[in-house]
Amino acid sequence: MLSPWPVPAPFVQRRVAAPADIDAFNHVNNARYIDWANEIAWAHSEMLGLSMEDYKRIGTGCVVWRHEFDYIAPVALGDEIDVATWIAENDKRVRLVRAYEMRKTGTGAVVFRGRTKFVSIDMATGKPARMPKEFIEAYRPQGGD
Repeated sequence: MLSPWPVPAPFVQRRVAAPADIDAFNHVNNARYIDWANEIAWAHSEMLGLSMEDYKRIGTGCVVWRHEFDYIAPVALGDEIDVATWIAENDKRVRLVRAYEMRKTGTGAVVFRGRTKFVSIDMATGKPARMPKEFIEAYRPQGGD
């Protein structure tokens, strides 16, 4: 069976739109999609073996340089959403790109697509720094964007 996702094996978690996610327009507020993207990014990073504690130990971290988000269809209270992420690009120097896609569970309808561009920094100075080998090994690109 072919994967419905742009890559063969993204990291996927399920979310259910809760009352706190809903805004005055009676759908999930756009800020919640960003929260979901951030939450799955960290869960994926931890699954790959890089937690915030690892960033601190290594002394290098990845910070957001740019977000690009497309809100394709509304999500209503109680809707189940499959949230997927993967590493789309990694220059093995200072930049990497994480991609996201969110789909309604059951129908597979795409509701959101996004990309976050990250820069590797020295955590003591906050200045750009070359990626350590741990980042290059863990954050291997899957493409698919």
